[in-house]
Amino acid sequence: MNRISISCMTTTNARPLLACAAALALLMGAGCSNMSRHDQTTVEGAAIGGVAGAILTGGSAIVTVGGAVVGGVIGDQVEPKKK
Repeated sequence: MNRISISCMTTTNARPLLACAAALALLMGAGCSNMSRHDQTTVEGAAIGGVAGAILTGGSAIVTVGGAVVGGVIGDQVEPKKK
């Protein structure tokens, strides 16, 4: 009988990747000097959320996009737009 092996990433394996992705997202956001701080935090949140969704689900496109959307909303709220 053939066995089908399904491997999942555990949070232990995902932590170093997530830390690197978060650092990369922060560096990318910091390099956008023509963007407002509000825009930078929104982009950073979307990048971190997308990477986290991809890592935690093994690359599910729906969860990756969902993580990016949620991360972008959180990033948007971290630094409120100045009126």
